[in-house]
Amino acid sequence: MKKILSIALATVLTLGLLSGCGAKNEPSSETTPNTTANTVTDTATPDAKVETETEAEASPALEGKLTFSLWDLNTMEYFEDLRHAFNQEYPNIEVEFVESASADYTQNLAISLNGGAATDAILIKDADTLVTLEQKGQLLDLSAYIAASGVNLADYNGLAEPLNVGGKQVGLPFRTDYYVNFYNKGIFDAAGVAYPSNNMTWAEYEELAKKLTSGSGIDKLYGSHFHTWQALVQNWGVQDGRNSILGPDYGFMRSAYEMALRMQNEDQTMMDYATLRSANLHYSGLFQQGSVAMMPMGTWYIATMILRVSEGETDVDWGVATIPHPDGTEAGYTVGSITPIAINAASKNTDLAWAWLSFCTGEKGADIISGQGVFPGRVNDTYIAKITALEGMPAGLAEALKVKNITLDRPIAPFVNEVNQMLGEEHGLVMLGEVTLDEFLDTITERSAEIQN
Repeated sequence: MKKILSIALATVLTLGLLSGCGAKNEPSSETTPNTTANTVTDTATPDAKVETETEAEASPALEGKLTFSLWDLNTMEYFEDLRHAFNQEYPNIEVEFVESASADYTQNLAISLNGGAATDAILIKDADTLVTLEQKGQLLDLSAYIAASGVNLADYNGLAEPLNVGGKQVGLPFRTDYYVNFYNKGIFDAAGVAYPSNNMTWAEYEELAKKLTSGSGIDKLYGSHFHTWQALVQNWGVQDGRNSILGPDYGFMRSAYEMALRMQNEDQTMMDYATLRSANLHYSGLFQQGSVAMMPMGTWYIATMILRVSEGETDVDWGVATIPHPDGTEAGYTVGSITPIAINAASKNTDLAWAWLSFCTGEKGADIISGQGVFPGRVNDTYIAKITALEGMPAGLAEALKVKNITLDRPIAPFVNEVNQMLGEEHGLVMLGEVTLDEFLDTITERSAEIQN
């Protein structure tokens, strides 16, 4: 169990997903799926390669060696399990891992591909880099393989569509993380308040936070906690899947910021942004010491809490509920991020690479990683049941984790990194009260247009 928790936690820290410490890796959760050629049409005609691969799925006829680029294998040891299981099905295919350090991975991958390296399959660390790679012609269009293999993109809960870049399906989701609502049962019990439901609006969340806030000074208990990442406000503006951080008009963020500013300044049901930044307080410390009743955070934090409890570092009796939703949006709509697998367009072994990619992102791969507490890209009731059956998981977690749609925190589109960085800069100013909300919305609209034009 300790190995499972360590793997899951280390992976989370490495991926920085629905997460991050800075603008680049921020655990936000929103993105609007690309609307260009989001589905594979029935007219897709597989080529000779695809026909060979389809036959290979019925027998281990394929043979050869493929290389797979990834980072920090010691934090993602489930890839060894995937390779072992893959070799049971394809005994004549050798999978060689090509590893880089996490911090340097994206840059090293770009240098390698620019130099014409023939690495076959690729684990993508930052999904928004797919745009640049596709524009350079460095990613294989998987559409024909997908059609020939009968892959149903709907199995990925809306996460496959954003990987259609420039009309090409350049990747499939391998794993995901998404936002849920963590809560401290002890604070609820002491206040005589029912635990959060899995069908709660943000307005109801705001009112619930008032009932759970008590005390003052260092002994104050906060009904809610929004970490300093811009994602912990902006995500709720894109949660319905209709907008993205690329704008162009940012009026859709108004209600989320109005709520956050009310809770911070008027109701004081959450610690203010200035204190969090000046004291460099991390969300995990506040929740684990029992100062916070509710906290929106990514699913990666589940593994952290299990580990901290098992090691005796916290005695918080915790639970998880579905993330609150905006009025007019169904429960189960959330924000998250994805880690895709792609194939190098320069690969000489695309059939082998597809066999590996489809295995890892398919049902068998999802079954393996979910058994280790990792959320697969095709997350559903079956895999959620495997995850929640692991030792230390809180009661009711399976229902809380059910999703109907995962909106990406950052769209897979041009200029998204630049826009995201700008939004982080301006987010701090409005949360500190140095600019008004109207000034903030006008500024980000103007700056975003300048960046994208």
